[in-house]
Amino acid sequence: MANTAIIIDGKAVSAKIREELKKETEQLNKKGIKPGLAVVIVGNDPASRTYVNNKKKGCAEVGIYSEEYALSEETTQEELLELVDKLNKKEDINGILVQLPLPKHIDDKAVIAKISPKKDVDAFHVENVGRIMLGEYKFLPCTPAGVMELLKAYDIDPAGKECVIIGRSNIVGKPMAMLLLHANGTVTVCHSKTKNLKEVTNRADILVSAIGKAKFVSADMVKEGAVVIDVGINRDENGKLCGDVDFETVKEKASYITPVPGGVGPMTITMLLKNTIEASK
Repeated sequence: MANTAIIIDGKAVSAKIREELKKETEQLNKKGIKPGLAVVIVGNDPASRTYVNNKKKGCAEVGIYSEEYALSEETTQEELLELVDKLNKKEDINGILVQLPLPKHIDDKAVIAKISPKKDVDAFHVENVGRIMLGEYKFLPCTPAGVMELLKAYDIDPAGKECVIIGRSNIVGKPMAMLLLHANGTVTVCHSKTKNLKEVTNRADILVSAIGKAKFVSADMVKEGAVVIDVGINRDENGKLCGDVDFETVKEKASYITPVPGGVGPMTITMLLKNTIEASK
């Protein structure tokens, strides 16, 4: 049996980046620039509430000014679009984040399209998505950007490596593929229609799972010595937080692995803070 994998510590990497961001905001403050983030939450989804609270805490920690707009479940699409419009024009706000998912009666695409690309710190606007495709971006979606920072922190270079992503969402899977491609990885994207998934994942030097199925990735899907990045946040049969990867068995085969919680999660909010500071420049 191979040695147990090195556990990629997202909390430690994230704390280090936040220290740097804090210094950066101090420098910007001296020049009279105060980065500001507006967070909009509609309805009372408990998971969204937790995320929003963590985002506010993160802002306070690195010295970003933040405003929260908590709207009721009954808010109309028109009212939400009006608020976004107002925030687009607000000079002390550099970043706008509308917490997803939105209530069923609101079209999130319309809301994302309304956010000014310059203030779109989630990098979901079509203009920013296009820039990522071309490799000429100002912002990156927070989760894939966080994954790239983790790889960098552990000196894992995707160049020339087989990189396999499970999941093709616009938030993680697709942008993740682009970033690995820009880093000269050879990228395969798998999804629910992929045939012989196990065969494909077994080729991966770097395996990224972002499908949201608890413990879906088992040890027999992982090549000996692979780097395994788990983006999933799920609950297992006992209601305990877990990822897409069966951590206990896979860590015996992988060379590096991210835990859930404490892996990719902390990085996501840190990248949001980084994007907000970038936007303020």
